[in-house]
Amino acid sequence: MAGPPRHAMQQKWSAGDGFQAAVGIGQAAEQAPPVVNHTARHHPALLQVVGGEATPTPLVLGLVEPIFGVRAIGIVISKRQVVRLLNADTGPFVDEARAVLRAGLETAPWISVDDTGARHQHRNGYCTQVGNDHFAAFTTTASKSRLNFLEVLRAGYRDYVINAEALTYMRQRALAGPVIKALADHPDRHFADEAAWREHLQRLGITDLETNPDPVRIATEGALWGAIKAHGLLPDTVILSDDAGQFALDDHALCWVHAERLIHKLDTFTDKQYAAQQRVRALVWWFYADLKAYRHNPDPRRRAALRARFDRILRRRTGFATLDRLLERLYANKDELLRVLDRPQLPLHTNGSERDLRPHVIKRKISGGTRSDQGRDCRDAFLGLLLTCAKLGVSFWDFLGHRLGVAKADAPYLPDLVRLRSATA
Repeated sequence: MAGPPRHAMQQKWSAGDGFQAAVGIGQAAEQAPPVVNHTARHHPALLQVVGGEATPTPLVLGLVEPIFGVRAIGIVISKRQVVRLLNADTGPFVDEARAVLRAGLETAPWISVDDTGARHQHRNGYCTQVGNDHFAAFTTTASKSRLNFLEVLRAGYRDYVINAEALTYMRQRALAGPVIKALADHPDRHFADEAAWREHLQRLGITDLETNPDPVRIATEGALWGAIKAHGLLPDTVILSDDAGQFALDDHALCWVHAERLIHKLDTFTDKQYAAQQRVRALVWWFYADLKAYRHNPDPRRRAALRARFDRILRRRTGFATLDRLLERLYANKDELLRVLDRPQLPLHTNGSERDLRPHVIKRKISGGTRSDQGRDCRDAFLGLLLTCAKLGVSFWDFLGHRLGVAKADAPYLPDLVRLRSATA
């Protein structure tokens, strides 16, 4: 038989505006993390941060509770109140997340990029990840185009710039010569925002042109690339990706895991075809292992030998027509697949990007998406700050406590630490 109900004295308190909690004296208050204890009584805004690292949805308490023990301090709060708290007073955190991205793009020798689906305001969109071993940043937008990726790399700056880098980009993208000349000869080279840039294109008559490729799009991409370079971003940075077209910018490297996956997924219909496929896969993975060894001990003689071996593997003819065409396609990417030979610090894969995106994917499967622009920006910012703290070895609780004024909490300014780590890498 069940015993009599247990009774315990509890403190009951309210932070006003509907936020209430009851805490068992000497029990839950001692067990809860110090930052939660302090903030639950004096800074209820911290609960928006606790949720911000997970999701601004009605499931936030369920996700946070097993990690941070919010039920241990007796929190009673409505789902709507959680959403309201999540979206209030997050400006400093969003600003620091943007500064982290700028610091990374200014100093990183390489970045890894990827994207995944994201729902916002009941519409399909995409979340783009940019990062490396020292930082992570996320931006959710409605598109995954080259134009969108350039806007992400602009890291919050709003201007458009026509400079040498912009004009070079336009030539590489086959923009018509007269259009490039009109942009290059005009005295106006800097435009504060999109409206000023569009007005400039209209004055030059570029918006009236109906040619392929679209001159407005290519010119805009070039002006974005010019702005990126003008702000000192990506000075000598290699962009590592999975071969998605929008990421192929400037100094570009490719993921070996995605390259081999094309061979692995190839359908075979005879024993001979299967044997040819497995033989090539074995050669590729053997070569991959030697590339890993080269990264740890670069040597000019080994570099030349590895280049020659790459040619032998991917220029072979197996008699399996589909596999041979695939090998030709991979061989065409030789420079990007072997970029690691010149930059040994480069990873051979984009696993880091996929790992960074995993929390976003899990959250998307649970809660769908965001409803407000502020909630979207809050989610992206806090996920980036959380992962950046983890990569830098900074306690996320200390970071939150310091930014919210909790006594004895201390954490460095993350962008400065990103610059320092990149300089010593």
